[in-house]
Amino acid sequence: MNDTRNTTQIVQDSIKRRYAKEKRFRLYGLIAIVASLTFLAMLIITISIRGIPAFTQNFIQLDITFDQKTLGLGDQLEIDDLRKANYSGTIKNALLQTFPDVKKRKDKKALYKLVSKGGQYDLQRRLIDDPTLIGETLSVWLPVGDDVNTYLKGAVDTSLPEKKRRFKDNQIGWIQSLQQNDQISKRFNRTFFESGDSREPEMAGIRGALFGSMLTLFVTLALSFPIAVAAAVYLEEFAPKNRWTDLIEVNINNLAAVPSIVFGLLGLAVFINFFHLPRSAPLVGGLVLSLMTLPTIIISSRAALKSVPPSIRDAALGLGASNLQVVFHHVLPLAMPGILTGTIIGMAQALGETAPLLMIGMVAFIVDVPTAVTDPATVLPVQIFQWADLPEKGFVEKTSAAIMVLLGFLIVMNALAVYLRKKFERKW
Repeated sequence: MNDTRNTTQIVQDSIKRRYAKEKRFRLYGLIAIVASLTFLAMLIITISIRGIPAFTQNFIQLDITFDQKTLGLGDQLEIDDLRKANYSGTIKNALLQTFPDVKKRKDKKALYKLVSKGGQYDLQRRLIDDPTLIGETLSVWLPVGDDVNTYLKGAVDTSLPEKKRRFKDNQIGWIQSLQQNDQISKRFNRTFFESGDSREPEMAGIRGALFGSMLTLFVTLALSFPIAVAAAVYLEEFAPKNRWTDLIEVNINNLAAVPSIVFGLLGLAVFINFFHLPRSAPLVGGLVLSLMTLPTIIISSRAALKSVPPSIRDAALGLGASNLQVVFHHVLPLAMPGILTGTIIGMAQALGETAPLLMIGMVAFIVDVPTAVTDPATVLPVQIFQWADLPEKGFVEKTSAAIMVLLGFLIVMNALAVYLRKKFERKW
């Protein structure tokens, strides 16, 4: 009787300990999830706080006189003359007319920094579009300089001594005077989306990097998708099971774990040094990212093909279909949602890659927007890498804003993969 009670007690104690372990395990899992979400929220909030100001730009209203003598134009107005005109002098004259008390050379130099160099290109476009403006005075909104923009966004600590900050007291006084006269306006920063890279923070944009990323991903998708799907179909449906196919499978799985910079070194050695393809071009970037993406798409495609029940194949064969017809008319269409999901995930991974593209020269300073796969270009992750290394405060917010755009693209691509999987998923 005592033995039975002892055995029962031992079993009950064992059950209690097991339940306690399960509760602790669930608690550890919950803590891990909460910690992950907390760190993710901190990352997103930090990036958003720094990046949101980059989506706005401040402008100064000045009365610009398109004086022919100041512009350095002759009687014959040619397009080249209008492009090379002295728009900087025109802006300086407008600033001096607004603040006539500024006489010293040092003060004038500080005054001229209120307006961005991009204002010259704005006046250039206006005059080229309408040459009849010569001799006229026009009220124009021009972008402010980087230091002014930083001050107006509250990123300048005015409590510091003047010697320890770039934005001086006289400049603060001029800006406050312009604010009182309603000559300062904050607007949506279209330049950030419409311009390429620039050494001036207020003129820098992501358009060139966006187009470079699109062209690079286009080349990557055009090469990796058909090759990967064809390889997956052959290995899963047609290839004999022997040591050679086993070796191929092991190599594919190993390639999926190879560091991305190794693919960059391979692209540098093969595509640039051997085939002499152009450096810093979306064509080479797409080739390198295709090599990196192929294993991911092949593995996901094979998993999608395996998920198709054997009964589908048996039924098609029983109706007289050939092996090729079974695969392309029945198995492949049913596996396509999973294949597309893996492809989108692979493309999202390629979109965020930086290291392999640095190795093939896509870190070059590119101002123009690429229009072909052989044009010099950069991509969004590399643009972020370049801006993060620059000392100006204006590039800090531009870096965070570019990260927000990149994360937006990645979220959209992954959400699309989830949507396709849910929409076309078959339950057998």
